[in-house]
Amino acid sequence: MRDCVMDGIADMGGTRGWGPVHPPRRDEPVFEEPWQGRAFALAILSSRVACGGINTDAFRHALERLDRAAYLDDGYYGRWLNAGELMLTDSAVLAPGAIDARARNLRGEHLEEPPVPEPARPDYAPAAEGSLRTVDAAPVFAVGERVRAKDISPPGHTRLPGYMRGRTGIVELIQPAAALPDTNAHFLGENPQHVYSVRFDSHELWGADAEPFELTAELYESYLETPS
Repeated sequence: MRDCVMDGIADMGGTRGWGPVHPPRRDEPVFEEPWQGRAFALAILSSRVACGGINTDAFRHALERLDRAAYLDDGYYGRWLNAGELMLTDSAVLAPGAIDARARNLRGEHLEEPPVPEPARPDYAPAAEGSLRTVDAAPVFAVGERVRAKDISPPGHTRLPGYMRGRTGIVELIQPAAALPDTNAHFLGENPQHVYSVRFDSHELWGADAEPFELTAELYESYLETPS
């Protein structure tokens, strides 16, 4: 199996050492515990308060900036809470350490909370609800065309998985255009682009010893190039 680029703890797809993948339970509840539902709501509210509106890309970028313990050891919804707290401290809605101080005070330790800072929220206003947008230019790539995911490692947020970079696939479908996460996550503009469903062979992604199957991913136009 080929090794793949990994930019951060969130880019786990295609990497080794995580054990078997278990199929979802048919009777799986939406939330296993009541606190998980509250965590879900708090994460969404945190994103809205920190950004002035829900920015899913900024929230994902917060998730991928967590350290290993905050991302893995606290579980799925613990991860969401940690990302929400990071967004609130990024925008100075909360002072660093404020949540920890409150939690310790609840345990009777009587710590003084850090003072509330002056908020520094980003200048963010989505152009429309959701992420779908209109692009006037025609798509660069066509259905059935061979394309290659660029072999790049952006310094910030991206939705281009490490295991696809430099690999070649076939365009199966041209999806509606959408805001580009790479810029939207950093509040640098939506930069809407065409999105393509690209089909990859497992052997192309992970080498000759990989289990044979095909994988389809939605990739933004700027992620792709024509193979030489």
